[in-house]
Amino acid sequence: MHLKQLSYAALAVLTLASCSPTYNWRDYTSSDGSFRVLFPAKPSTHTRPIDLGGIKVDMTMTAAEVEGTTFAVGTAVAPDAALARATLPAMRQALLRNIGASAPLGETLDVDAVGKGNGGPVRLVGRFAAKGARMYQVIVVGKPGAMPPEHTEQFLSSFAPQ
Repeated sequence: MHLKQLSYAALAVLTLASCSPTYNWRDYTSSDGSFRVLFPAKPSTHTRPIDLGGIKVDMTMTAAEVEGTTFAVGTAVAPDAALARATLPAMRQALLRNIGASAPLGETLDVDAVGKGNGGPVRLVGRFAAKGARMYQVIVVGKPGAMPPEHTEQFLSSFAPQ
């Protein structure tokens, strides 16, 4: 009987251990209410000034990391809606330049590129959008083989500007 109880206890421990998810998805609304997204872990936020093709703005990045993959939303406000849309290609190019990659410009501002960062190859998957004067970059960055496609797509497709 003692062995049977020990077996049940071991099984319970294993079951509980397998229930602790690496991806702990949570609905997130930005502090200014400008977007909603599902993050795979608790995000942190910071703001810094950047230059997007000659336009100086404060960009706020909200990001979470899981197993070396970063899920992030960057947002900034341009002087007007037309400038916000016109600045998106510069935002995209700046991210590609950060990893030493390039991608052809097309009708879409989505990107899926491989470059280098932190001593090894990195993959950048992102979407860029504008709503009114606000610009958004929604990106996932990590090692090429370590970015589960279903988690990348869940994050990107959950983004909704408000």
